[in-house]
Amino acid sequence: MHYPVVIGIAGGSGSGKSTVLSTLVNELGSDTVGVLDHDAYYRDLKHIPLEERAFFNFDHPDMLETDLLLDHLDALKMGNSIEKPVYDFTNHTRTDQIEEITPLPIIIVEGILVLSDPRLVERMDIKVFVDADSDIRLSRRIKRDTLERGRSLESVLEQYEQSVRPMHLKFVEPSKREADIIIPHGGHNRVAIDLVLARIRMLVDEAPVENLY
Repeated sequence: MHYPVVIGIAGGSGSGKSTVLSTLVNELGSDTVGVLDHDAYYRDLKHIPLEERAFFNFDHPDMLETDLLLDHLDALKMGNSIEKPVYDFTNHTRTDQIEEITPLPIIIVEGILVLSDPRLVERMDIKVFVDADSDIRLSRRIKRDTLERGRSLESVLEQYEQSVRPMHLKFVEPSKREADIIIPHGGHNRVAIDLVLARIRMLVDEAPVENLY
């Protein structure tokens, strides 16, 4: 085995990916886990008038700069630090801030589309898909976008009907077949999460000590 161990966590918007991610980081230790969230790599729309930005289909793979994510993942695997973008979801722009991610034994790549890109999939040691019923995912998305991102209920529902649901059916749901482990019932399935943790720890324990960063 080699370091770092790369884990991919995918699933529909509102499926519970963030809950699974937080649980894994808490259990494994933030000093051993680096997180590359695909959402941080949304394309910067500063050059587009503000009133036009909301009309983009943010659930399509083309809206994400996955090439940059791949470059960052490869750099971390080679033992180099990277500067992860910080995205402003209210204005659909990248901020002037960055988050430095240093090489660590475990890297988690998280996002709705991370299992739909073969280049990401081939770099992963463990592939996880977090599953949840569509009504639960929608209610969670409404709560997140209205409370955390300042959006209206009408705009959230309109986006769900026009892009979120169609893109889920076209890209996200089919990517489930790439998963090694499917976590049903969202992010609170402790039995399934424990299986993921056990697999991660086994891979980490198999790596020679000299391979640690």
